[in-house]
Amino acid sequence: MSRPVGRVLTLLELLQSGGTRTVAELADRLGVDGRTVRRYVDQLIDLDVPVESVRGRYGGYRLAPGTALPPLMFGDDEALAVLLGLIAGRRAGLTPGDTASETAAAKIRRVLPARIARRLDTVLDSLAFTGEPGAFAAPDAEVLLTLADAVRHRRPVSLRYTDRKGRRGDRTLHAYGLVAHAGRWYVTGTDPEIAEDRTFRLDRIAAVRPLPGSFQVPDECDPADRVLTGFAEAAYRYEVTLRIQGTVEQVRARLPVGIASLAECAPAEGAGKEGRADEPWLRAEVRAERLDWLPPLLASLDRPFVVERPDELRELVTAFADRLASFARRT
Repeated sequence: MSRPVGRVLTLLELLQSGGTRTVAELADRLGVDGRTVRRYVDQLIDLDVPVESVRGRYGGYRLAPGTALPPLMFGDDEALAVLLGLIAGRRAGLTPGDTASETAAAKIRRVLPARIARRLDTVLDSLAFTGEPGAFAAPDAEVLLTLADAVRHRRPVSLRYTDRKGRRGDRTLHAYGLVAHAGRWYVTGTDPEIAEDRTFRLDRIAAVRPLPGSFQVPDECDPADRVLTGFAEAAYRYEVTLRIQGTVEQVRARLPVGIASLAECAPAEGAGKEGRADEPWLRAEVRAERLDWLPPLLASLDRPFVVERPDELRELVTAFADRLASFARRT
């Protein structure tokens, strides 16, 4: 690509980023004088690119609003970044629609120069993933976009939702934010009818409808923290309470916010024999449908702990310790 052609394409990219660009700004970015900028603009106009001239003190050039732009021009690294992002998003369940990422990738590949397409194929053919594709249902694009608009403009919405027990119903929500976590999309906010915080999975929302009015988001509201805290506090079959000696950082390394809630507590009886007397004790509360994953996790903490409840977990921890001891005695 010759240098003048490359500069014309760079000029187009600058104008595509939006707003009005002054001649001086464009000349500085392109490394040319003002007269050359005007000549490049004339070349874009000759190619039917709708460049408008804006008069006045802050005038310059801009693209006509609402105009369909010519095909995008990608370099090697840009094309690779876009295609890998589409592939990763589809495999992680974060791309809306069943085939949107595949059709978008196909359109991009169709307009790429053969040389770049071959290099991308080399990367994709040699790439392996550790997780299975499509593990989670993708959200509906219209649901995602409508909720995003409601979050931005603080507008209430009505949701048609199916809960985990298969019950369908309509909910009203003041949506504070959208959160992508572990392959799923969530929307979190407050149900104004019952004045309670709620979090909904987007793949369970069949329809969403904006409602009149507006609302205020609470100060220091962190949607991601709300979702993770909700996981730790949700109702499950078992309510586990542990006392663990260690710092918050040490315990959080194995029991993150989405799994357990932590609070300082008094030392367990007989504390100090295994750990250090000056180290704090924390009470961890975990809700779980199963208990079998907790004994190996607690062993990996390598910190003194006491199981306060349930008795079933204490028995599982003892059995796990006995198995480890029997393995260690083998020769």
